[in-house]
Amino acid sequence: MASVAPTVEVSDHEIMIAVRAGEIARLGELFERYQQRLYAFFVRMTNQPALSEDLVQVVFYRILKYRHTYRDEGKFTAWLYHLARKVAADHFRKHARTPAPTDPTDLHAHADEGASPDHHAAAADDLELLRAALARMPLEHREVLVLSRLQNVEHREIARLLDTSVGAVKVRVHRALKELREVYFKLRREHPAA
Repeated sequence: MASVAPTVEVSDHEIMIAVRAGEIARLGELFERYQQRLYAFFVRMTNQPALSEDLVQVVFYRILKYRHTYRDEGKFTAWLYHLARKVAADHFRKHARTPAPTDPTDLHAHADEGASPDHHAAAADDLELLRAALARMPLEHREVLVLSRLQNVEHREIARLLDTSVGAVKVRVHRALKELREVYFKLRREHPAA
């Protein structure tokens, strides 16, 4: 009887090193692993599902274009979110407007693989109010909440992305959560039926 050899999953870092070395087809593996998470990141940042699909494509284009800048230190996800943040910033700078509201059911259809606000909301109305509150927050506060709470990026990685200390990231997350709470309860008072 032949034994089946265990399959060892290749790390993101190893795949990216191969892409950097010219094995461009391996980028598809990274796309399969991160397309949904990036999409969820962009939907929460822009509130525009169709645009978010385009922004994911831009990130992978930039991975290909700037693959030579990938370093051997650090985590691949930190570099990936660094590129995603730049893509989002470029979009907002180019369009210089507040993100448009979206139908919350579009966001629900593309929830993160990890814990999502759906698990924490007591009812669908609460979830809708929570998303509306997040959409009303300033971009820099929304970004740190999406990265830390919805994308589960570690504070250390966010600190590298924002070029600040871990302590400063913790303070930003705390302040953003406090602001989200205030906006949420304000919306709740304005829409008591919700």
